[in-house]
Amino acid sequence: MTHQKSLTDTLLHRATRLDKLGIHLIRIGVAIIFIWIGALKFVPYEADSITPFVANSPFMSFFYEHPQEYKEHLTHEGQLDPVKRQWQTENHTYAFSDGLGTVEILIGLLVLSYAFSRRLGMAGSILAFLTPLVTLSFLITTPEAWVSSLGDANFGFPYLSGGGRLVLKDVLMLAGGVVMIADSARQLLEAKPAQVPYEMHTV
Repeated sequence: MTHQKSLTDTLLHRATRLDKLGIHLIRIGVAIIFIWIGALKFVPYEADSITPFVANSPFMSFFYEHPQEYKEHLTHEGQLDPVKRQWQTENHTYAFSDGLGTVEILIGLLVLSYAFSRRLGMAGSILAFLTPLVTLSFLITTPEAWVSSLGDANFGFPYLSGGGRLVLKDVLMLAGGVVMIADSARQLLEAKPAQVPYEMHTV
């Protein structure tokens, strides 16, 4: 029993040091999500899929030419409808998505830049924290984030649709942003030269 307890304690002590590895994994994971999803924003099907979120957002709908008409022109993943795609082009759906993708890729690269620049890493951490705040607001503004009333008894809150479930994951992105900001702040403070005591200045 003593040997088993000693082994358990050893493993637990080693586990307490996993947070040092964890912060690196958080940064890499957040960067992968931003860069990968950002790159997909340049593909029409991904740009089409975010149409309901953008069209219903009071902060983003002005980017679209006809945000109130989006429901008539929605497509499914893998579906090619030239007429609807032409409408999306005229609606500025793809232009907005390209811009958003560029921003997301930039955030991902800034998050990774902590490896050689503490200040850029901090900037990436702050942006990675702020972005989910906007994304999570879609749960309030987007009707399609919730299961529609089509005959089943389970619809509306708290029944998240596929899109709503994707949005909800940003709660973890938000938490990861907090951890990254704290780590970046710690690195910046550690990089500062030691303060010389006031008495030494007066000698």
